[in-house]
Amino acid sequence: MNSLLTETVLPSGQTLQLVRGDITAEATDAIVNAANAYLQHGAGVAGAILRRGGPEILRESDALVRAHGPVSHAAPAWTSGGNLPCRNVIHAVGPVWGDGDEDAKLASSITGSMRVADQLGLASIAFPAIATGIFGFPKERAAGVMLASIREYLAKPSGIKLVRLVLFDNATIAAFEKAWHDQFGPKPQA
Repeated sequence: MNSLLTETVLPSGQTLQLVRGDITAEATDAIVNAANAYLQHGAGVAGAILRRGGPEILRESDALVRAHGPVSHAAPAWTSGGNLPCRNVIHAVGPVWGDGDEDAKLASSITGSMRVADQLGLASIAFPAIATGIFGFPKERAAGVMLASIREYLAKPSGIKLVRLVLFDNATIAAFEKAWHDQFGPKPQA
């Protein structure tokens, strides 16, 4: 079961949350897949989504790439949620560390995912720590870029009411908690 670590309500009224858990267990309108440009669901988040979501996600992903070519950072693709509790999976291509302009590419994949959610009329979305696994993006740096990108996007009109950052391991949680503290101040004491 996923557990809430901290949350804040932004000046625009939307809620942003840090969550410990498994993104494939999220019942938000959409979850975001940390994808590669060809939507090959091998390991990490993508593999977990495919295992739990079923072959429908792979069929839809393959059809998207056949019809439209590789997916870009700025224009994520989306499929149904298959057997997942969410309705949609937004496939965001994260940058490979060392390819250059990584911060801008990551920011583009975050805002692109949120734009897709708005285009689909979704009210809630959950993100993993995009590009911090096999793509090698440093966790603390990714956390700062992701939080800033989400805040910047939500400062403009959006139908998204809830954004959850769903983090799996202790090192990633620590990195995002540090970035959270840097951007929002200390976590309120219960």
